[in-house]
Amino acid sequence: MIQKLTDKIKQTHAPICVGLDPMLSYIPEHLLKEAYAEYGETLEGAAEAVWQYNKAIIDAVYDLIPAVKPQIAMYEQFGLCGLATFKRTVDYCHQKDLLVIGDVKRGDIGSTSAAYAAGHLGRVTVGTKEYTAFDEDFATVNPYLGTDGIKPFIDVCKQEKKGIFVLVKTSNPSSGEFQDRVTDGRPLYEWVGEKVAEWGESHMGDTYSYVGAVVGATYPEMGRVLRRIMPKSFILVPGYGAQGGKGKDLVHFFNEDGLGAIVNSSRGIIAAYKQEAYVRFGEQNFADAARAAVEDMIADIDGAICSVK
Repeated sequence: MIQKLTDKIKQTHAPICVGLDPMLSYIPEHLLKEAYAEYGETLEGAAEAVWQYNKAIIDAVYDLIPAVKPQIAMYEQFGLCGLATFKRTVDYCHQKDLLVIGDVKRGDIGSTSAAYAAGHLGRVTVGTKEYTAFDEDFATVNPYLGTDGIKPFIDVCKQEKKGIFVLVKTSNPSSGEFQDRVTDGRPLYEWVGEKVAEWGESHMGDTYSYVGAVVGATYPEMGRVLRRIMPKSFILVPGYGAQGGKGKDLVHFFNEDGLGAIVNSSRGIIAAYKQEAYVRFGEQNFADAARAAVEDMIADIDGAICSVK
């Protein structure tokens, strides 16, 4: 899958993914009314509204981008109905030939970690048959428990030719409480980056490893350091747009070939119609606003990368 991701980025000239992180407050009133009219103001109704919202956005942007990143918590809050919508979204994105990064941030050890990996990236055996559960192409993973938590994911990734993105330096303001702590003369995130590079050596694609890293756009200088530490790891970059990251901040996340990173934007795209720059589209045309926001993001990042080549 890492080669497919690289190829699709080359084809689209868009090293970005759309974060499908729906909140009910983002969903236009007409979609909510339609869903509630059919299912009532219930978990089923909320999940249906999310599905219709996701589908419209996917239909509007799928030809522009290589990948999407649904955040599972936004679906889990609606219980089993929400998880069904998560799976429905993953399947629909695959129908549109989009790669899916499951933002699940799992992290445990032993059989528990193996079960997470099987559920999201691999297969589960039921009697004489095998099934895929959620079937994402990549998953985000928390490394806090060390190699014991990561190896079961890598084992499944090798079997399925899929990948992971390990949390290294996250975009949130308080990430430094732990990630920036100095240990043996270096911040913790550098030690984690070195482990990502080491883990990645065991599962390489043609050019890049199947073991990638999450590094926030809000910390560009740290991104520069981590790019050197992990030259063969793809970097998933959250924090663009709504959290303050701009194209000019991201150039050091990429390698000299213009590859090696994929930048995520969530509410900056899926709720674009609420922003002043796209208010002209109106609530009814929220998906068109999302497409315009994607086009602007592509131009911003591509322009920044080209300016330093």
